[in-house]
Amino acid sequence: MLDGEVVLVTGVGPGLGARLACRAAAEGAKVVMAARSTEVMTAEAERITAAGGEAFGMSCDVRKPEEVQRLVDAATERFGPITGLINSAYGHPGFADLLDTREKAIRRSMDIILFGALNVTRAVVPGMKAAGRGAIVNIGTMATRKPMRGDGGYAAAKAAMGSVTRSLALELGEHGIRANQAMMGWLDGPGVRFYLRMTAEQRGVAEQEIYDEIAGGKPLGRIPPDEACAGAVLFLLSRYASEITGATLDVNGGEYMPA
Repeated sequence: MLDGEVVLVTGVGPGLGARLACRAAAEGAKVVMAARSTEVMTAEAERITAAGGEAFGMSCDVRKPEEVQRLVDAATERFGPITGLINSAYGHPGFADLLDTREKAIRRSMDIILFGALNVTRAVVPGMKAAGRGAIVNIGTMATRKPMRGDGGYAAAKAAMGSVTRSLALELGEHGIRANQAMMGWLDGPGVRFYLRMTAEQRGVAEQEIYDEIAGGKPLGRIPPDEACAGAVLFLLSRYASEITGATLDVNGGEYMPA
């Protein structure tokens, strides 16, 4: 699905970011990973290489344009121009009501989610233009449609990113570059598993009971696994989505529908 593509994934941690990198390599892409911490990227690069793929990770704070450019230069020198970008890096301002959340924390989330994504996009687009093609997928969140207490600052930054996605689609289409958003909800990965354990301990119930409460409100009756959601994101990067741009794909097990 991604043969001949060079795909950059930002925000590679143990959850969705790692699954995106691993599956992109399995689909034939050469993979570049970015995150501030290198531990997960090193392990993923070893796993991908052992499976016959090509990948490397580099420490990068997406808020710093000079670090982003250094990453893109290194990737281009090693693999050629980046033709697929997944803006997955995020920062959460903390789970408090919006007016109780420090402005500094909200601005930090905006810096990572919105301005960080713009920094990376700005750095890779010249290579995409030269290649005559490119695809960008921004990772969105259901919290922008279905407010949850404690997610207000995070949702504000992601909502801005959604608007940016459509502007990029409009402005870059003439260069053969597409931009889309994948709208995630609950993701069954390390973060949600931690939440399930924590909540179960606090309430003195089984972890499965918490899982069932969350999954029960979804048409598919489960919390979508990271691994499966990664496939939908990669579809948007692939040639199978060649006529899709400026769109939002719900990758949330039908959570977007009214209960």
